Amino acid sequence: MENFLGVPDVGFWLTVALVIAATVTTFLGTVTGTAGGLLLLASMTFFFPLSVLIPMHTMIQLGAGTSRMFMMWRYVKKNLIVPFAIGSVVGAFTGAQIFTTLPSEILQGILGIFILVVLYTPKLGAGGPERLRFGILGAAATFLGIFVSATGTFLSPFIAHASRDRHVHVSTMATLMAISHISKLVAFGFVGMAIGAYLPLIVLMILGTVAGNWVGQRALTRMPEKLFRRIFQLLLTILALRLLIGAALDAGWLDGFV
Repeated sequence: MENFLGVPDVGFWLTVALVIAATVTTFLGTVTGTAGGLLLLASMTFFFPLSVLIPMHTMIQLGAGTSRMFMMWRYVKKNLIVPFAIGSVVGAFTGAQIFTTLPSEILQGILGIFILVVLYTPKLGAGGPERLRFGILGAAATFLGIFVSATGTFLSPFIAHASRDRHVHVSTMATLMAISHISKLVAFGFVGMAIGAYLPLIVLMILGTVAGNWVGQRALTRMPEKLFRRIFQLLLTILALRLLIGAALDAGWLDGFV
Protein backbone atom coordinates (compact mmCIF):
# COMPACT_ATOMS: atom_id res chain seq x y z
CA MET A 1 0.00 0.00 0.00
CA GLU A 2 1.09 3.57 -0.73
CA ASN A 3 2.61 5.39 2.24
CA PHE A 4 1.22 8.92 1.80
CA LEU A 5 3.37 11.50 3.65
CA GLY A 6 5.44 8.60 4.97
CA VAL A 7 2.62 7.21 7.14
CA PRO A 8 2.84 3.38 7.21
CA ASP A 9 0.15 1.62 5.13
CA VAL A 10 -1.95 4.77 4.70
CA GLY A 11 -2.55 6.01 1.15
CA PHE A 12 -3.86 9.35 -0.13
CA TRP A 13 -7.54 8.43 -0.26
CA LEU A 14 -7.52 6.81 3.16
CA THR A 15 -5.91 9.98 4.51
CA VAL A 16 -8.69 12.08 2.95
CA ALA A 17 -11.35 9.75 4.38
CA LEU A 18 -9.85 9.87 7.89
CA VAL A 19 -9.61 13.67 7.87
CA ILE A 20 -13.27 13.89 6.78
CA ALA A 21 -14.20 11.41 9.53
CA ALA A 22 -12.39 13.54 12.11
CA THR A 23 -14.25 16.65 10.92
CA VAL A 24 -17.70 15.04 10.88
CA THR A 25 -17.38 13.22 14.21
CA THR A 26 -16.07 16.36 15.92
CA PHE A 27 -19.04 18.32 14.57
CA LEU A 28 -21.38 15.67 15.96
CA GLY A 29 -19.54 15.67 19.29
CA THR A 30 -19.94 19.44 19.61
CA VAL A 31 -23.64 19.44 18.70
CA THR A 32 -24.64 16.44 20.83
CA GLY A 33 -22.26 16.85 23.78
CA THR A 34 -20.89 13.31 23.43
CA ALA A 35 -20.15 10.47 20.99
CA GLY A 36 -17.76 12.22 18.60
CA GLY A 37 -14.63 10.56 19.98
CA LEU A 38 -16.25 7.15 20.17
CA LEU A 39 -17.52 7.36 16.59
CA LEU A 40 -14.06 8.32 15.34
CA LEU A 41 -12.49 5.50 17.34
CA ALA A 42 -14.93 3.01 15.82
CA SER A 43 -14.05 4.12 12.29
CA MET A 44 -10.29 3.94 12.95
CA THR A 45 -10.39 0.39 14.33
CA PHE A 46 -10.62 -0.91 10.74
CA PHE A 47 -7.21 0.49 9.81
CA PHE A 48 -4.88 0.50 12.82
CA PRO A 49 -3.70 -2.02 15.45
CA LEU A 50 -4.68 -1.32 19.05
CA SER A 51 -1.13 -0.40 20.11
CA VAL A 52 -1.11 2.41 17.51
CA LEU A 53 -4.82 3.26 17.61
CA ILE A 54 -5.14 4.22 21.30
CA PRO A 55 -2.28 6.78 21.52
CA MET A 56 -3.06 8.07 18.01
CA HIS A 57 -6.75 8.58 18.78
CA THR A 58 -5.77 10.22 22.07
CA MET A 59 -3.64 12.82 20.27
CA ILE A 60 -6.40 13.59 17.76
CA GLN A 61 -9.01 13.97 20.49
CA LEU A 62 -6.63 16.20 22.43
CA GLY A 63 -6.56 18.48 19.39
CA ALA A 64 -10.35 18.41 19.15
CA GLY A 65 -10.86 19.08 22.86
CA THR A 66 -8.26 21.85 23.07
CA SER A 67 -9.64 23.80 20.10
CA ARG A 68 -13.20 23.44 21.44
CA MET A 69 -12.03 24.55 24.89
CA PHE A 70 -10.45 27.75 23.54
CA MET A 71 -13.45 28.53 21.35
CA MET A 72 -15.85 28.15 24.30
CA TRP A 73 -13.60 29.01 27.28
CA ARG A 74 -16.06 31.53 28.79
CA TYR A 75 -18.56 28.72 29.43
CA VAL A 76 -16.17 26.25 31.13
CA LYS A 77 -16.82 25.29 34.80
CA LYS A 78 -13.30 26.20 35.86
CA ASN A 79 -13.67 25.02 39.47
CA LEU A 80 -13.60 21.41 38.20
CA ILE A 81 -10.26 21.67 36.39
CA VAL A 82 -7.78 21.20 39.28
CA PRO A 83 -9.46 18.23 41.04
CA PHE A 84 -10.06 16.51 37.71
CA ALA A 85 -6.43 17.05 36.64
CA ILE A 86 -5.09 15.54 39.88
CA GLY A 87 -7.31 12.49 39.42
CA SER A 88 -6.29 12.17 35.77
CA VAL A 89 -2.60 11.94 36.61
CA VAL A 90 -3.28 9.12 39.08
CA GLY A 91 -5.53 7.26 36.63
CA ALA A 92 -3.17 7.63 33.68
CA PHE A 93 -0.07 6.24 35.34
CA THR A 94 -1.99 3.42 37.00
CA GLY A 95 -3.64 2.40 33.75
CA ALA A 96 -0.50 2.64 31.61
CA GLN A 97 1.25 0.07 33.78
CA ILE A 98 -1.36 -2.61 32.99
CA PHE A 99 -2.29 -1.52 29.46
CA THR A 100 -1.94 -4.97 27.94
CA THR A 101 -3.24 -7.14 30.79
CA LEU A 102 -6.96 -6.33 31.14
CA PRO A 103 -9.50 -7.80 28.65
CA SER A 104 -11.21 -5.02 26.67
CA GLU A 105 -14.61 -6.74 26.82
CA ILE A 106 -14.66 -6.44 30.62
CA LEU A 107 -13.99 -2.71 30.45
CA GLN A 108 -16.57 -2.23 27.69
CA GLY A 109 -19.22 -4.07 29.71
CA ILE A 110 -18.52 -2.12 32.89
CA LEU A 111 -18.54 1.17 30.99
CA GLY A 112 -21.83 0.39 29.21
CA ILE A 113 -23.64 -0.58 32.42
CA PHE A 114 -22.23 2.38 34.30
CA ILE A 115 -23.38 4.88 31.65
CA LEU A 116 -26.96 3.57 31.76
CA VAL A 117 -27.06 3.60 35.57
CA VAL A 118 -25.73 7.16 35.85
CA LEU A 119 -27.84 8.43 32.94
CA TYR A 120 -31.13 7.13 34.34
CA THR A 121 -30.37 7.57 38.06
CA PRO A 122 -29.98 11.34 38.45
CA LYS A 123 -29.09 11.28 42.16
CA LEU A 124 -26.09 9.03 41.48
CA GLY A 125 -24.70 11.39 38.87
CA ALA A 126 -25.09 14.36 41.20
CA GLY A 127 -24.10 12.74 44.51
CA GLY A 128 -21.36 13.98 46.82
CA PRO A 129 -19.29 17.20 46.85
CA GLU A 130 -18.74 18.35 43.26
CA ARG A 131 -14.97 18.80 43.41
CA LEU A 132 -14.39 15.46 45.13
CA ARG A 133 -16.70 13.78 42.63
CA PHE A 134 -14.77 15.16 39.67
CA GLY A 135 -11.42 14.31 41.23
CA ILE A 136 -12.51 10.67 41.40
CA LEU A 137 -13.96 10.92 37.90
CA GLY A 138 -10.65 12.24 36.59
CA ALA A 139 -8.87 9.13 37.86
CA ALA A 140 -11.58 6.74 36.63
CA ALA A 141 -12.05 8.30 33.18
CA THR A 142 -8.32 8.50 32.46
CA PHE A 143 -7.70 4.98 33.75
CA LEU A 144 -10.45 3.65 31.46
CA GLY A 145 -9.16 5.84 28.63
CA ILE A 146 -5.85 4.03 28.64
CA PHE A 147 -7.72 0.93 27.44
CA VAL A 148 -10.73 2.18 25.46
CA SER A 149 -9.53 5.73 24.57
CA ALA A 150 -12.96 7.34 24.02
CA THR A 151 -14.32 7.81 27.55
CA GLY A 152 -16.35 10.93 26.93
CA THR A 153 -19.43 8.73 27.23
CA PHE A 154 -18.35 7.88 30.78
CA LEU A 155 -18.02 11.53 31.79
CA SER A 156 -21.03 12.90 29.92
CA PRO A 157 -23.79 11.90 32.39
CA PHE A 158 -21.89 13.49 35.29
CA ILE A 159 -21.22 16.69 33.36
CA ALA A 160 -24.89 16.77 32.36
CA HIS A 161 -25.86 16.79 36.05
CA ALA A 162 -23.28 19.48 36.86
CA SER A 163 -24.26 21.84 34.02
CA ARG A 164 -27.77 22.83 32.99
CA ASP A 165 -26.72 24.80 29.92
CA ARG A 166 -25.62 23.10 26.69
CA HIS A 167 -22.71 25.52 26.20
CA VAL A 168 -21.38 24.83 29.70
CA HIS A 169 -21.82 21.09 29.13
CA VAL A 170 -19.93 20.98 25.81
CA SER A 171 -17.13 23.36 26.82
CA THR A 172 -16.52 21.70 30.21
CA MET A 173 -16.58 18.27 28.61
CA ALA A 174 -13.94 19.36 26.08
CA THR A 175 -11.72 20.85 28.78
CA LEU A 176 -11.81 17.84 31.09
CA MET A 177 -11.23 15.40 28.23
CA ALA A 178 -8.25 17.48 27.05
CA ILE A 179 -6.75 17.16 30.54
CA SER A 180 -7.38 13.42 30.48
CA HIS A 181 -5.75 13.05 27.05
CA ILE A 182 -2.64 14.98 28.11
CA SER A 183 -2.24 12.74 31.16
CA LYS A 184 -2.58 9.62 28.98
CA LEU A 185 -0.03 10.81 26.41
CA VAL A 186 2.54 11.52 29.13
CA ALA A 187 1.90 8.07 30.61
CA PHE A 188 2.19 6.41 27.18
CA GLY A 189 5.55 8.13 26.73
CA PHE A 190 6.80 6.76 30.03
CA VAL A 191 5.95 3.18 29.03
CA GLY A 192 7.68 3.55 25.67
CA MET A 193 4.77 3.75 23.20
CA ALA A 194 5.91 5.60 20.05
CA ILE A 195 3.77 6.74 17.09
CA GLY A 196 6.10 9.28 15.45
CA ALA A 197 5.58 7.80 11.96
CA TYR A 198 1.87 8.67 12.15
CA LEU A 199 2.34 12.34 13.10
CA PRO A 200 1.61 13.78 9.60
CA LEU A 201 -1.76 12.03 9.55
CA ILE A 202 -2.47 13.02 13.15
CA VAL A 203 -1.79 16.70 12.36
CA LEU A 204 -4.15 16.61 9.35
CA MET A 205 -6.87 14.94 11.39
CA ILE A 206 -6.47 17.52 14.18
CA LEU A 207 -6.99 20.27 11.59
CA GLY A 208 -10.16 18.43 10.60
CA THR A 209 -11.35 18.48 14.22
CA VAL A 210 -10.77 22.24 14.42
CA ALA A 211 -13.03 22.72 11.38
CA GLY A 212 -15.65 20.41 12.93
CA ASN A 213 -15.56 22.40 16.17
CA TRP A 214 -15.94 25.73 14.36
CA VAL A 215 -19.05 24.61 12.46
CA GLY A 216 -20.46 22.65 15.42
CA GLN A 217 -20.22 25.58 17.82
CA ARG A 218 -22.40 27.67 15.52
CA ALA A 219 -24.94 24.88 15.14
CA LEU A 220 -25.04 24.43 18.93
CA THR A 221 -25.93 28.09 19.46
CA ARG A 222 -29.03 27.66 17.30
CA MET A 223 -30.19 24.45 19.00
CA PRO A 224 -32.91 24.66 21.71
CA GLU A 225 -31.78 23.41 25.14
CA LYS A 226 -34.57 20.84 25.37
CA LEU A 227 -33.69 19.33 21.99
CA PHE A 228 -30.01 19.14 22.98
CA ARG A 229 -30.89 17.18 26.15
CA ARG A 230 -33.11 14.74 24.27
CA ILE A 231 -30.53 14.05 21.56
CA PHE A 232 -27.83 13.71 24.21
CA GLN A 233 -29.78 11.14 26.23
CA LEU A 234 -30.84 9.11 23.18
CA LEU A 235 -27.34 9.02 21.70
CA LEU A 236 -25.69 8.12 24.99
CA THR A 237 -28.18 5.29 25.53
CA ILE A 238 -27.45 3.89 22.06
CA LEU A 239 -23.70 4.07 22.69
CA ALA A 240 -24.04 2.33 26.06
CA LEU A 241 -26.02 -0.50 24.46
CA ARG A 242 -23.43 -0.73 21.69
CA LEU A 243 -20.69 -1.13 24.31
CA LEU A 244 -22.63 -3.91 26.06
CA ILE A 245 -23.27 -5.77 22.80
CA GLY A 246 -19.62 -5.38 21.79
CA ALA A 247 -18.50 -6.74 25.16
CA ALA A 248 -20.84 -9.73 24.85
CA LEU A 249 -19.59 -10.47 21.32
CA ASP A 250 -15.93 -10.20 22.34
CA ALA A 251 -16.55 -12.51 25.30
CA GLY A 252 -18.32 -15.05 23.07
CA TRP A 253 -21.60 -14.87 24.98
CA LEU A 254 -23.63 -14.38 21.78
CA ASP A 255 -21.94 -17.06 19.68
CA GLY A 256 -25.14 -19.10 19.55
CA PHE A 257 -27.17 -16.13 18.28
CA VAL A 258 -24.92 -14.64 15.58
